[in-house]
Amino acid sequence: MTNEKVKYWADISDYDYDTAEAMLRTGRWLYVGYMCHQVVEKIFKAYWCSYKDEPAPFSHNLLNIAQSCGLGQQLNAEQRAFIGELMPMNIEARYPSYKQVLGESLSEEKCQRLLDKTKELQLWVKTKL
Repeated sequence: MTNEKVKYWADISDYDYDTAEAMLRTGRWLYVGYMCHQVVEKIFKAYWCSYKDEPAPFSHNLLNIAQSCGLGQQLNAEQRAFIGELMPMNIEARYPSYKQVLGESLSEEKCQRLLDKTKELQLWVKTKL
């Protein structure tokens, strides 16, 4: 894949991180989690495009994306656990029946931790691009 595709996904990942920070500042906890998922999904797709000569998959499953491009084998246990924590944020933030339960499980402190861990994982992947 071209460097243009890698840059495209990495830039969108950065934009989504800025959006997650804005959601934190405005107290929209549910969307902090959702945007953190998006940050990681898109940086994984940037890695995918740097690794494979084909378009990134139409998938939101972070572990599947990472596994299918060789990144999954490089993740440590803490990173895997964090990805497991982010995975439901994508689906549960989208559907009304889950929004209330997920929203009640989030706080400013938890969202700040999600942001910090997201940035850490994003930067780690960027070192591999």
